[in-house]
Amino acid sequence: MQNPYLPFPVRIAEIITETEDRNLKTFKFEFINPEDEDKFAYKAGQFGELSVTGQGEIPIGIASSPVEKGFVKFTVNKVGLVTTHLHNMKVGDVMGIRGPLGNSYPWETLEGKNVLIIGGGFAFTTLRSSIIYMLHPDNRPKFKDIHVIYGARSPGMLLYKDELAEWEARDDINVHITVDGTDDPDWKYNVGFVPTITEEKAPPADSDTYAIICGPPIMIKFTQPVLDKLGYLHDNIIMSLENRMKCGIGICGRCNIGKEFVCKDGPVFTLSELTHIPKEY
Repeated sequence: MQNPYLPFPVRIAEIITETEDRNLKTFKFEFINPEDEDKFAYKAGQFGELSVTGQGEIPIGIASSPVEKGFVKFTVNKVGLVTTHLHNMKVGDVMGIRGPLGNSYPWETLEGKNVLIIGGGFAFTTLRSSIIYMLHPDNRPKFKDIHVIYGARSPGMLLYKDELAEWEARDDINVHITVDGTDDPDWKYNVGFVPTITEEKAPPADSDTYAIICGPPIMIKFTQPVLDKLGYLHDNIIMSLENRMKCGIGICGRCNIGKEFVCKDGPVFTLSELTHIPKEY
């Protein structure tokens, strides 16, 4: 049995600077021991603990998709000691990944359904994983219409720009990109906050339509009433929380909300489930 505290050793294979402020970078890791990739079998929506020797570890959503083989990706925001140290590391450096941890998006439930993905800021990571998973040739026939609404503060703060362009060019997915504001005369997409664009672009609600939301708390706070107004069922609204997670396995108690541990019972919850726990997320 794998020791849950023992990270898998990985080597940094590639580093991509995502945003113009250089505070968001995507790290592509390759497992030093090939058999560890099989042990790190994950689903879109789960997270891992990035472990840097002598610095500590941080919980981060997995940005790569299970259908992408030979590596695992994480997009990291430089906000503290561990993330700053990681941002200063180079290709070829060795560190650790612990996981996969938490639950995932309910993929068996979503099969045969329309899926609306709503993301904001750098929380788009597990949503990238989900989109790549759904668009894979083996999986695309399992889902009906796919809509994506993704927003950032400005064009320079959008993640995965090349992939966004590729998805927008496809005819089997509807992508709506927005920014809070811009003075770029060449900007050809939406301008407005994610909740506003959601009200304008979201598909009609019915029992076969599910919404997956991941973003900053303020975005989620104002998007939920929009989905209510559009008639989305609370059982069909799926949220991913990040609530002071630390150990990742429900031992330290840092992330509990009532009787639920975000790291172990989540981080994915339906809105119906969240209505039965304290509003501490």
